[in-house]
Amino acid sequence: MTDKILAILKDIRPEFDFNGVDDFFEEGMLDSFDLVTLVSELDKAFNIHIDGMDIVPENFMNVDAIAKLLKKNGAD
Repeated sequence: MTDKILAILKDIRPEFDFNGVDDFFEEGMLDSFDLVTLVSELDKAFNIHIDGMDIVPENFMNVDAIAKLLKKNGAD
């Protein structure tokens, strides 16, 4: 799952290395526009639907937070 998340992030913002980063937003690696794209790509890649209430920066601040959210929404 982690590799797939990293690949999606790299597709969105290829100029950054997302490995080991604690907060993508604080580091300026993602912004609100990127978040919209990320949610869409994660929905497609993992065949899930992320609820609008879950679309907050805290759930997308790093790879671990994204993986936790995906599992919550039924991703393998």
